[in-house]
Amino acid sequence: MKKDSAFSRWFYGEKDTLLGRVEMKPQKEYEPKEAELRELLEDHQHLREHIYDVHNRKLLAFSRMYKVAAVIFCLTLISIMLVTVSWLPESGNPQNPVNNEVSARYIEKGLQETGAVNIVTGMILDYRAFDTFGESNVLFIATVTVLILLRLDKEKKAPAKKGMVVYEKPLDELTVAQAEAHDRVYEPKNDAILQKVAGFLVPVIIIFGIYVVLNGHLSPGGGFSGGAIIGAGLILYLNAFGFEKTERFFTERTYKWTCFGALTFYCLAKSYSFYTGANHLESGIPLGTPGAILSSGLILPLNICVGLVVACTMYAFYALFRKGGF
Repeated sequence: MKKDSAFSRWFYGEKDTLLGRVEMKPQKEYEPKEAELRELLEDHQHLREHIYDVHNRKLLAFSRMYKVAAVIFCLTLISIMLVTVSWLPESGNPQNPVNNEVSARYIEKGLQETGAVNIVTGMILDYRAFDTFGESNVLFIATVTVLILLRLDKEKKAPAKKGMVVYEKPLDELTVAQAEAHDRVYEPKNDAILQKVAGFLVPVIIIFGIYVVLNGHLSPGGGFSGGAIIGAGLILYLNAFGFEKTERFFTERTYKWTCFGALTFYCLAKSYSFYTGANHLESGIPLGTPGAILSSGLILPLNICVGLVVACTMYAFYALFRKGGF
């Protein structure tokens, strides 16, 4: 590289090659309009008069009692936690309850009894599969709760947001269709760079997530981590291409049936496994050859179920907080 080239002078900071060649316009300082200032003052005065009433004795008394009660509650909680910690066994003591035959059983006979090379996966999807089923149901219930709170009812009129485009009807009488049309303002505007990069990354992310789910019984990973990767890929696709294209393959109906099917299969499969185990019966489900992809009995399909629930939950949370629907 020649030291006297334009690139070398720019690289070493000797001269800005773009200085004087790029059109530059000075930015004007933002000056709020008189109507906007008047509206802000009216809102502030309305809050002080109706919410922060400084002359309301009951409100002042409640505020003081609230602060005192908050301090008492915090001190009580801290005291309880300190007393509880003081009764905990010493760290590293071989007589601690954690050092029992359970952990030794997981390590010594985990591969033989579960068929999973990954001991952690064998533990959470076989020995403690009931806990994992509860965690999956927690994700589903959390999504349903958010759906109830944030979902726009298509049979009712949607509340208008301040600053929306003015229609012929009053703002508080906008239909869901009009609110949905206005929401398209926030959709991606055919960003070529974002869409090209997403078009390359999304398949790679989803394939890698599937790999993590399917190999959860052989290597670190499983349904939770793989499902999170797949959910991230769906969110990236949504940000790049928008709801209109995403709804071609993932809708509210897709979410409901996927989660319902995965949780139902998980419940039935482990109920059968618990029943046969509690009654000392042969389940008839082969563990396969340890290290093979088709091994570990029910752990592989259970990993798939958990991965589907986690991926759908991640996407559902984002979609609901984004626009109140899928």
